[in-house]
Amino acid sequence: MIWLLGFLTPFAIYGLITLLHYFLPGRWIVGYVDHPETGEKLRYRLNGRLVLIAMVGLWATLGYVEWVPYDWLYQVRWPSLAGACTIGVVYSLMSVLPYPSTGKSFAADLFLGRPENPQFRGGHIDAKMWLYLIGAVMLELNVLSFTAHHYQLYGAESSPGILLSAALLTYFVLDYLSFESVHLYTYDIFAERVGFKLGWGCLTFYPYFYTIGLWATVDLPDPGWALWMHGACAVIFFTGWCLARGANMQKFYYKTEPDKPFLGIRPEVVTDGNRSLLASGFWGLSRHINYLGEVLMATGIALSLGHPSMLWPWLYPLYYVALLFPRERDDDRRCAEKYGALWDQYTAKVRYRIIPFIY
Repeated sequence: MIWLLGFLTPFAIYGLITLLHYFLPGRWIVGYVDHPETGEKLRYRLNGRLVLIAMVGLWATLGYVEWVPYDWLYQVRWPSLAGACTIGVVYSLMSVLPYPSTGKSFAADLFLGRPENPQFRGGHIDAKMWLYLIGAVMLELNVLSFTAHHYQLYGAESSPGILLSAALLTYFVLDYLSFESVHLYTYDIFAERVGFKLGWGCLTFYPYFYTIGLWATVDLPDPGWALWMHGACAVIFFTGWCLARGANMQKFYYKTEPDKPFLGIRPEVVTDGNRSLLASGFWGLSRHINYLGEVLMATGIALSLGHPSMLWPWLYPLYYVALLFPRERDDDRRCAEKYGALWDQYTAKVRYRIIPFIY
């Protein structure tokens, strides 16, 4: 019985998140991507932070009145993962099969997707932003449930590393949902299609794999790290956050208000008179300094658990390396095709791909 309830849990949670997303107040934001038929900029209705607060409040309330244990998602982690995997596979098939082929193989279409930016109910729900919202909120609920399990086991003897890692992951989720409009200008939104990679990735991989460090360590006692070591992990995380958030915000302000300085950094560009590429500030350090920031944040989260010799927590930052380094190559190819000689000028000015002075 508990296995069946666990399997159905993500169905209930994802459905509730969708209802909250649809009915709670939201902001209409004009994005960067053009509508394929009209050429007008797509509009998005965003309310991720409000949905997150509502879901966390519901989790806390259900636990307080003892209707659902605080650590329920930990207790049913395996059947819950199976349920989320089922949702991810079915959604991916539904997102690909009704749409015409892109000209690639069926396997490529299934994995990379066919539709570019599907929206429903007059734009009330955008598929990509809905997927990221589901993944982010479910990730946070998993983090809270796993951390509650650890606290129930150890109480006052709980590991500061578990608590810190959970706090950093929570900050990561809250930060993303607080800056949803900024992410309308990122690679995922304008370059990727909706298929297995985004569908299964957001509905299954994102909310479960990102907690892999907690899966491996919440049953373990405090490893006894000194507080300064945990502090160093937080410094690594927030250094990465500054790079990732700073780069994304600088690009956002340049796209929306091109003459406005960001943090005192005046925009300097490489231009051919018609098109311009930002080449100052964060974007003067490397072409994808935000990718370095993502890797550093994941590294800080993995290290903060206090088990550096354990493999499982390291899979999280290694995943970012495996994802973002090939993505940089793909983005470089796309930009070379799009900008031609202008891209050559830009790469001559901004020499490093991701890591300044190294790569």
